[in-house]
Amino acid sequence: MRRLGSAAPACGLVIALTLMVLAMAVPAAWDWNVHVFSFPPLHVAWDPRVGPGSVAAIVVGCVGVLGAGVAASNWRWSRLLVGAFLLSVAWLASLATVDGLDGIGHILNTEYEYLNTARQVSNVSFTLHEYVERIPYSHPNNWQVHIAGHPPGALLFFVLLVRIGLGSGLAAGLVVLLLAATTPVAVMLTLRRLGAEQGARRAAPFLVLGPAAIWMAVSGDAVFGAIAAWGLCCLAVAATHSHRGGVAAWGMLSGLLLGYCVMMSYGLVLLGIVALAVLAAARSWRALPWAVAAALAVVGIFALAGFAWWEGYPVLRERYWDGVASRRPTSYWIWGNLAAMCFSAGPLVGSSIAEVARRVVNWGRTTVAERPVVWLSAAGVLMVAVADLSGMSKAEVERIWLPFMPWLLLGCALLPPRWRRMGLALQVGFAVTVQHLFFTGW
Repeated sequence: MRRLGSAAPACGLVIALTLMVLAMAVPAAWDWNVHVFSFPPLHVAWDPRVGPGSVAAIVVGCVGVLGAGVAASNWRWSRLLVGAFLLSVAWLASLATVDGLDGIGHILNTEYEYLNTARQVSNVSFTLHEYVERIPYSHPNNWQVHIAGHPPGALLFFVLLVRIGLGSGLAAGLVVLLLAATTPVAVMLTLRRLGAEQGARRAAPFLVLGPAAIWMAVSGDAVFGAIAAWGLCCLAVAATHSHRGGVAAWGMLSGLLLGYCVMMSYGLVLLGIVALAVLAAARSWRALPWAVAAALAVVGIFALAGFAWWEGYPVLRERYWDGVASRRPTSYWIWGNLAAMCFSAGPLVGSSIAEVARRVVNWGRTTVAERPVVWLSAAGVLMVAVADLSGMSKAEVERIWLPFMPWLLLGCALLPPRWRRMGLALQVGFAVTVQHLFFTGW
């Protein structure tokens, strides 16, 4: 059993790297057009460059590799949370500014993103009432791809930014970056509340530093991930609260946040898998009715305001299959998606998943303190599996699956110390390399 334990991280890493190499090599070798930019499995363009943020990215990465582990082990909890947030801000910003300040705001300013449409919204009620009818390609004034592909909660988030004077690409990009930087904090707090503070400390460097930051700094999906993480954190607080009033209050807050997530991205209904894992790890289901009621209230309010989720999703499916999805071969993307995920989460995600799988198989030998980590990370794996098999995510998952990635990486906390030290260096080096070789489409 010890041999299996020592081999699991290595096997997982090899599988991840092999998958990534094959996903690049197969389309090139067989001249297979899988309909992304120019470098499958990523929706990116080959663009080697050095920019203003290059030195900062290397410095921040080196500081993180050399000091994050020590800080995570020795710092007071409150100091660690602040440090994780600040290091996350520095990491996100340094990678984004490899392309200068435009690296923060340029992508959000493109015609495909929410911000351009948000600037044109003058009547929210009217927008919600016409939202579904403008999803199909056949509509003469159909929505741009990201607006059509998401419920209106995503658009309304950016409408709010515009209304409060943060509607420029740079201002909105900074808001996205700062919100994204809170995700590690929310995940760490969730684990601690579930009795896994040591796991939270060990996972912290991997939640902060990694290639996912390349997309988190500039993508609306990072906002979805942050709100999701805080919703699950509130659920953990509710499930472990000692008073009924606290259970109800925190449960409803969790439901409001998770319900709004569902109104920002159709696929985030899969967060229910992690929510159930949180409750299972807490060994308490008292918060479930409150959370479900609040989440349904959010969906109901949107329906009363003009947009019904259950009406929008079938129309989106028709548009999705009328568009590029029909040309992207399932025979490639069913595994190419997983390779793209490994690029974004970092190749160490393979070791994380393998170690979690080993702990699931040997559940009786998994300590009580480790079980919340296993519960949540296994739920993350299940979310990805369902999303992949649904066929509704062909390509671009390096961005689309950002809300899932922190949970996938929690298994890094279970790796042996040597693996954690070497693995963090691998994640950081890989992130810096990818950012300097490719230009991301979003």
